[in-house]
Amino acid sequence: MENCSSECQTPEGLEEQTKRLQKDMKKSTDADLAMSKSAVKISLDLLSNPLCEQDQDFLRMVTALDTAMKRMDAFNQEKVNQIQKTVIEPLKKFGSIFPSLNMAVKRREQALQDYGRLQAKVEKYEEKEKTGPVLAKLHQAREELRPVREDFEAKNKQLLDEMPRFYNSRLDYFQPSFESLIRAQVIYYSEMHKIFGDLTQQLDQPGHSDEHRERENETKLSELRALSIVADD
Repeated sequence: MENCSSECQTPEGLEEQTKRLQKDMKKSTDADLAMSKSAVKISLDLLSNPLCEQDQDFLRMVTALDTAMKRMDAFNQEKVNQIQKTVIEPLKKFGSIFPSLNMAVKRREQALQDYGRLQAKVEKYEEKEKTGPVLAKLHQAREELRPVREDFEAKNKQLLDEMPRFYNSRLDYFQPSFESLIRAQVIYYSEMHKIFGDLTQQLDQPGHSDEHRERENETKLSELRALSIVADD
């Protein structure tokens, strides 16, 4: 939070933070979709396994898994769509403000340079001996300085007035997005708890603990290793 606080003190830092957050959110949703799509593909691959035709219990288990994975993928897609609409898109719109903001800052800096250059010119003539030509040039320099100073002061005042309002508006702008993000995650994981709870009830065998299943697997693996076709030479 300290790094974010310090980086966001300038328009460039805030713009970078906004771009980074938008990019990270997109990577996160892409990864979520890839995960659920891969899970669906695995269950479909299992359904196409010849063992499903030979063993009805295995078919029943894989069918239950496939149904659960498809439900998970549907809820995941719904969650990603919600995040895209309520988080990523607002981040993108917020980021579109920065080109105009950066241009206003550059114009103020250019006005400051012009003001400084003409102010130095006025001061140079003020330090010289007050002869007729010098006084004429001093008057001309002051006349040139006046509109430039007014232009700088106007641009500077605009930034001083509006920049704090811009920074202070961030929380009001982003809070609904992050609240929506939290709600989307809560709804998704609540549904996942139901889906996998139902799946566990369908697949679970009474009296079979994880330790019991592990021992069964080790026993079957030992039987396979004892076959002559897989025995070590």
